[in-house]
Amino acid sequence: MIKRLCCFAMLWAMLPAAALAERAQDFGEYVVHFNALNTNLIAPSVASNYGLRRSPYQALLNIAVLRKVMGTTGEPVIAGVTGTVSNLTGRTQQLSPREIREGNAVYYIDSFRVNNEETLTFDVTVRPQGSDEPLQLRFSQQFFVQ
Repeated sequence: MIKRLCCFAMLWAMLPAAALAERAQDFGEYVVHFNALNTNLIAPSVASNYGLRRSPYQALLNIAVLRKVMGTTGEPVIAGVTGTVSNLTGRTQQLSPREIREGNAVYYIDSFRVNNEETLTFDVTVRPQGSDEPLQLRFSQQFFVQ
């Protein structure tokens, strides 16, 4: 578990600043952090540890859900995460992110296919454990094949 945490931390440390553009959306009691990047930016050892295929035509979605707790950066929350990613021509790919737990951290990752200069729209539903309200996340991002 510690080795995997270190590997994932190394992943973020080795990425260019543009790839680290993590975004977050506030949902009142919860904050959902998300980012997407090409898998060829991930170090081979890290990709291997997570069973990810490195390719300029594969990208990775990473989602983390935190419950707001006064005086802290938040408390990781277990959640159900599903969704779709679609391009401007209507091609849709299903997302079924898998849960990763490392120490106190909980996050969800899934990979999907991309083409050069393709803009993808993500529609993600997050259902925090213990909450009756699903959180709807929608964002777009353009990908470049390197």
